[in-house]
Amino acid sequence: MRILFVCSGNICRSPLGAQVLEARLGPDAPAFTVESAGTIADDGALMDETAAAQSVRLGGDPTTHRSRYLTEQIAASVDLVLTAERSHRAAVVSLAPRAAKRAFTIKQFARVLDGLEPGDLTGIETAQDLVDRVARLRGTVPPPADPADDDVDDPYRRSEETHVRVADEIDAALAPIADALRALR
Repeated sequence: MRILFVCSGNICRSPLGAQVLEARLGPDAPAFTVESAGTIADDGALMDETAAAQSVRLGGDPTTHRSRYLTEQIAASVDLVLTAERSHRAAVVSLAPRAAKRAFTIKQFARVLDGLEPGDLTGIETAQDLVDRVARLRGTVPPPADPADDDVDDPYRRSEETHVRVADEIDAALAPIADALRALR
């Protein structure tokens, strides 16, 4: 399964999410390829230093990250897209309309997973089954009172405290996602 994280510049939130998910899945997760891209990324940029420090704090490895620009080919070729903001999800769907059913904000995917009843996951055997089920049931889980609650703030050029808060939000959202994916191995 290929999982793609998307943010704006691909130097803070999306690489952090990808690296933290990889760490949470562990080294014995060969069934998952986790990558990232940005809607306005400059190809080849290093990860923001403060975001990279947060990745390390949460078990990630930012050393090999290089940013890349989100293309139609990238958006269309993955099995699950997790975006930092609703606007990034819209950009993915604009590039690859068929990705609509497999594209979520990070927080939305976690919220839907958390809101499902145990029976809702009966018969799930593969990661693709999980994505399909969450997509089908996303409308049954109440949305947040403020739709912006499904977004993760952009910490770029902001305080270290903001980077810590954003990293912790991403990590908290990835916990149930990683648990659900690990359970399928």
